[in-house]
Amino acid sequence: MTTTLPKSYTRRGFSSSECYAMVAAGILSPRDREEVLAGRRRFTVDEYYALAEVGILSEYERIELLDGEIIEMAPIGEMHNDSTDCLNELLVFSLMGRARVRVQGSVRLDEWNNPEPDFVVLRRRPDYHLAAATPADVYFLIEVSYSSLQHDRGRKLESYARAGIPEVWIANLRDYEIEAHTNPAGDQYQTVRRFFPGDQISPQAFPDVILPVADFWSGMVDFPPEASE
Repeated sequence: MTTTLPKSYTRRGFSSSECYAMVAAGILSPRDREEVLAGRRRFTVDEYYALAEVGILSEYERIELLDGEIIEMAPIGEMHNDSTDCLNELLVFSLMGRARVRVQGSVRLDEWNNPEPDFVVLRRRPDYHLAAATPADVYFLIEVSYSSLQHDRGRKLESYARAGIPEVWIANLRDYEIEAHTNPAGDQYQTVRRFFPGDQISPQAFPDVILPVADFWSGMVDFPPEASE
């Protein structure tokens, strides 16, 4: 079963054999199996990782867990790759020795949410190999968005606000602007500021780090109509 979500995002469906494997591995009860086949059952973060451990979910799948739903992400397009490369160079150079820059890795927000933002800037900690990054570890994070813009501005941004992530940047490749969302309250950010090429932006946690918005991508071009993240 596949349920359409905004901007080419779909819920990852499971076959009958995969559901039987979940039961055999002790991840699900027989009753849960029917709920999964019907697309009605949510998964916890622990169950999500258990599915990977037994091989039902592959490490090569582009997926993340939001509100208990396993979401398939769109393929990464060249504009997204370019902006990610540029931002990686900017962030690593600017924050070396002060923070850990995680690229397209996960952060465990709560029991039901384990998203994979394009960048998470984390406090330095010696035991990330033993314990997941949580909201308490996050200085700020960045989503690079084109076809994913509606999704990133919507339920994904809401999940970050609920978790108390202090600052989220959305690199909007449609309009060549950076949206800086701060002051989370409930499932919303109370302050949104927009920055354009020619502007400079600094994260709240590192006000001395000044990043030129024009350096967030290699160049400004017209985008083709086809969807690419």
